[in-house]
Amino acid sequence: MRKFHYLLLAGMLGAAMSVQAAPVTYKLDPGHTMVLFSWSHFGFSHPTADIGISDGTLVFDEKDPSKASVDVTMPLSKLDTHVPALDNHLKQPDFFNADKYPTITFKSTSVQPVGGKHYKVTGDLTVHGVTKQVVLDATLNNVGPHPMTGQPAIGFNATGMLKRSDFGLGAYVPKVSDEIQLSITTEGSVPKAGQ
Repeated sequence: MRKFHYLLLAGMLGAAMSVQAAPVTYKLDPGHTMVLFSWSHFGFSHPTADIGISDGTLVFDEKDPSKASVDVTMPLSKLDTHVPALDNHLKQPDFFNADKYPTITFKSTSVQPVGGKHYKVTGDLTVHGVTKQVVLDATLNNVGPHPMTGQPAIGFNATGMLKRSDFGLGAYVPKVSDEIQLSITTEGSVPKAGQ
């Protein structure tokens, strides 16, 4: 009887340990990721552009979100304002200088839970060869098996603000706003074995 109790206790401990979440690494999906930025154009309109990502990784632990991290690369070749002439202009030396600095990167340095599914994500944003700290307000949309693939999946939205002049992109300030509003949505999943 005592042996049975030991086996039962061991089984219960094993089950309890198995339900404790561990960090999960998700590959972000470029097809379901938008990195939008908008600005004021002489006070008349607020154009929006999308950069998107070429690749990205998100590590998330449901039990301890403070251990989360994100690392993404955004190629300027994906820049899309829906105005081809503007796309070309923004890639020129007076703005992004895409030939010299073809990518933008973001690497988180800390994630702070702020209640519910909300987080402050602080990280290093590198644009135009300049690295500055930015803070994003992130919201966890969903985490669980993806209904189409069955793979563990996750999705977030995030917003933030930065000054383009901080990155050496101050052309036409202040008539074209220095402040840039960021709006991001992304989802990712655990790749299947062999992918």
